[in-house]
Amino acid sequence: MRSAKQAASKKAMSFDIELAKYCDTKLMFAVVMLLGIGLVMVASSSIEIADRATGDPLYYFKRQFIFALMGISAGFALTKVRLAHWENSGMAILLFMVILLLLVLIPGLGRTVNGSTRWLAIGPFGLQVSEVVKLLLIVYLAGYVVRQGKQIRESFIGFVKPMLVLVVLFTFLLLQPDFGAAMVLLITALGMLYLAGVKFWKFGVLLMTSAISMGFVAISSPYRVERFTAFLNPWSDPFGSGFQLTQSLIAIGSGAWSGLGLGASVQKLFYLPEAHTDFVFAVIAEELGLLGVSAVLALFVLLIYRCFAIGKMVEKKGMKFGAQIAYGIGIWLGLQAFINIGVNTGVLPTKGLTLPFISAGGSSLLVVCMAIGLLTRVYMEGHAKSLRR
Repeated sequence: MRSAKQAASKKAMSFDIELAKYCDTKLMFAVVMLLGIGLVMVASSSIEIADRATGDPLYYFKRQFIFALMGISAGFALTKVRLAHWENSGMAILLFMVILLLLVLIPGLGRTVNGSTRWLAIGPFGLQVSEVVKLLLIVYLAGYVVRQGKQIRESFIGFVKPMLVLVVLFTFLLLQPDFGAAMVLLITALGMLYLAGVKFWKFGVLLMTSAISMGFVAISSPYRVERFTAFLNPWSDPFGSGFQLTQSLIAIGSGAWSGLGLGASVQKLFYLPEAHTDFVFAVIAEELGLLGVSAVLALFVLLIYRCFAIGKMVEKKGMKFGAQIAYGIGIWLGLQAFINIGVNTGVLPTKGLTLPFISAGGSSLLVVCMAIGLLTRVYMEGHAKSLRR
């Protein structure tokens, strides 16, 4: 009996060693380049504010670099975890998400910044719970779709069940409040269900209901109404509600074709709020111009394309769970990048969402690196599936 277990363990170890040979080089290229650009731009955009706040001009760069190392390490660790373990842990993942969202609302545990209680205090760091929930929801929903795929596609009740989970998570996020994360979470889930084969009329009804609900939530709060009206015409109050957006547009317009040069941004000198976090894209446009912006956009397009290409590849090999994870990560990262860039350019109302891999933010960087690690595991198992035979 013992020898059989040892043989199985040895076989599993051998398989993992074989898996290590496989890596999507195009995906890794996009990720490494975005990480590199992010570190450089965080350093450039935060020098003045870091110097004034802490006395160390490279404070935010050092912090981002540490989280990048932590994220790479965590992502590498996830490449060693078999997808079957995630697929069989649906209820545990759901329970963990709910616990995290509850803990952040408990006084003394949750950390409040600018009126929002989104961070869970862990020693000197703050973990933004909504970032973790985004990735965990994708894993949970991927498993649910595989287990209940037929019921979801053929029964309206089966389709409603995962929506009830979303309503609970959505409510907790609104209590923080974190409307931007709630919106990303909801749209990502809807996209995954649509790709899982849900009939279009069900998807359309739910999408319309969700849009009406989100619209009602958006206008129910005075500060959200102010953000929306400022987005429509920021120049009507350029020194008040439209200040952040007008400064972002000035930064983008100043960059022209080739930019003012790395480190030469004027708007980051206390004109543009959150220049190193939510509005780092505007600084990229100002310092690197249209050429730099085009390079960043091309990298995001490559990243999202590889997510869906990996999903399609493993789906053809019968790995439905892995395919759903790849699709979910692609939708999430693509949507969040689109919203962040849309906010910076004035196409969308202001939302507190980071630009993946680039904006300063430890929780965001840590979780997106973990997502890439999980996606890499999907690719590795899909590419090496023939070894199981």
